[in-house]
Amino acid sequence: MNRIIGFYLVAMAVILAVHTVVEPLYHVSADGQPYSPLWTIINPLTALAVVLGVIAAWQCKRAVDKEGEDGPVSRAFFIANTLFFGLLFVGILFFWNWFNLLSPGFTAIPPETVSLVWIIVDAALPLLWGATGIALIRGRATVA
Repeated sequence: MNRIIGFYLVAMAVILAVHTVVEPLYHVSADGQPYSPLWTIINPLTALAVVLGVIAAWQCKRAVDKEGEDGPVSRAFFIANTLFFGLLFVGILFFWNWFNLLSPGFTAIPPETVSLVWIIVDAALPLLWGATGIALIRGRATVA
């Protein structure tokens, strides 16, 4: 199952990275439609990948944490914690922005802020998913 999740995370990393880069080349923004309609398909897939990524990174973190707390900070400890907390942080930003997008009545956040958060999310998630997904594909209990 971990390998399947790993392939899904890597595939989503590629899809999100490519679409983020090429969207300005094919989509003409307008006031009524600032973003490409493909996001209506990509966002639910992203939500699933965020949840799966956080769960996988948490399992890796838990495996590293079982090795003991008394030793020096190892590479595995650093990577597992970076991926887990990175995915958690960016996941919170993703869901906050996505729910903001789905709730047009919520206007406390200006559109410029929403756009900035999207580009941060869309740039960070492929990196975090790629590292987590490759570790899962390789069958590692930890990502280091």
